[in-house]
Amino acid sequence: MSTRTSTPPAAAGYVGPHTDPAPLEITVVLRRRAGAVLPASGWPRGAAAARADFAQRCGADPGDLEAVRRFARSHALTESGADVGRRVIHLRASPAALEAAFGVRLGRYRVPGLAADYLSCDHPPALPPGALAVLGLDRRPVAHPHMRRPHSTPAQTYTPLEVGALYGYPAGTDGSGQSVAIIELGGGFSSADLATYFAGLKIAHPPAVTAVGVAGGSNTPGGDADGEVMLDIEVIGALAPGAAIAVYFAPNTDQGFFEAVSQAAHDSARHNTVMSISWGGPESSGTANARTALASALEDAAALGVTVTVASGDSGSSDGLTGTTPHVDFPASSPYVLACGGTKLVASGARIASEVVWNETATGEGASGGGVSVEFAQPAWQARAGVPKAPGGKSGRGVPDVAGNADPQTGYRVLVDGQSQVIGGTSAVAPLWAALIARLNEKLGTPLGDLHEALYQLPAGTLRDIVSGNNGAYAAGPGWDACTGLGSPDGTALLSALAAQKR
Repeated sequence: MSTRTSTPPAAAGYVGPHTDPAPLEITVVLRRRAGAVLPASGWPRGAAAARADFAQRCGADPGDLEAVRRFARSHALTESGADVGRRVIHLRASPAALEAAFGVRLGRYRVPGLAADYLSCDHPPALPPGALAVLGLDRRPVAHPHMRRPHSTPAQTYTPLEVGALYGYPAGTDGSGQSVAIIELGGGFSSADLATYFAGLKIAHPPAVTAVGVAGGSNTPGGDADGEVMLDIEVIGALAPGAAIAVYFAPNTDQGFFEAVSQAAHDSARHNTVMSISWGGPESSGTANARTALASALEDAAALGVTVTVASGDSGSSDGLTGTTPHVDFPASSPYVLACGGTKLVASGARIASEVVWNETATGEGASGGGVSVEFAQPAWQARAGVPKAPGGKSGRGVPDVAGNADPQTGYRVLVDGQSQVIGGTSAVAPLWAALIARLNEKLGTPLGDLHEALYQLPAGTLRDIVSGNNGAYAAGPGWDACTGLGSPDGTALLSALAAQKR
């Protein structure tokens, strides 16, 4: 494994030295202890690892932790905390000490389109022995929310309850007994707005929503990212009002993203069973070791029985990059998440009249992200899905796994900062599936965890197979495709099929 992380992106321009002498806190992510075997926690056979003994079985090796501590002492770095189960040690020091310890020069960098300069390194920092990544020396924004507002008056819009009814969410369920984590890298929510919204939907017992600050992040409403935050909460809260919702706010950096996912997965107070992530970026744009660190946190989540739903992106098969080579979005490309693509859903009364791949690129309103990863190998459960080769000819993880209504022209009616709005994007599909998973968990009596193996063995017709449309390089067709995966939900049919797998 490489002992280096990546340099700032080619588009970044060096502005000047980092002159602020204030101490910085970094996160060193460690490898798992030697011989650690993560449990295959997934429906119907896998059993989630107990958080109580996860550290002992699958956490950091004590020898690696002590080696990093010796490294820190030798470079005048102060330990501010450690967690063996999450495999992290937090170190704090002056910029000068960090430069000497990791052999880098810190500076201010600027990327076109960003409002402010950010801190980064002139070249990759060397990693201490036993470390997967050093996070916090590169503070560029690493992700963006996958939401889309319509450019023109939408043709047909829905409340989350209407979408849930069209998708046959199982009756007699509301997510009771479940805890759902939402990852946010900016923005905030207003409790008054949530109360107004849920009252308008006539939800008698609205969900409890808690803000959790991570790595200096906080619930900070007042900006454009509020649309993402409120969309996530309102979709989950409307469709799974019996669940407890915790919103983990972290800075939009590789350190913040990792810490939010890791803390949500390992939260021993809330015992989250579902996690929803609507943020991401092109797989090729991140640093290798930061990607490895976040992927390892998602692997922890799967082992702990947490189903992680992730938006697949809103820019079609290009994922917003120029050129003709297709790209997928990360973290949707991780094999440990349920990647969620987008459709255009048209209803006639209480039934679905048509559903096709979301693709409004002709009018600049986005398309379902999807394709084949060049970073993650094809998992065994996708071997018979007909996933095409990745760019370059290798077999890779196919994205997405499932889909749901995402077109802003058939978007969701939500309340954001006191204003009624319509928002679409695959940002809506991740919480849509998160709410369904919470309701399935409730009915089945146990967390589904990593349900890929079960999904890819479903009888034909369990999900709504989307066979029309394309997202650029890929076209929909019978079975799995790189636009909408296995299809959109039929919640009642899915519940029956999963229950049958258990028998």
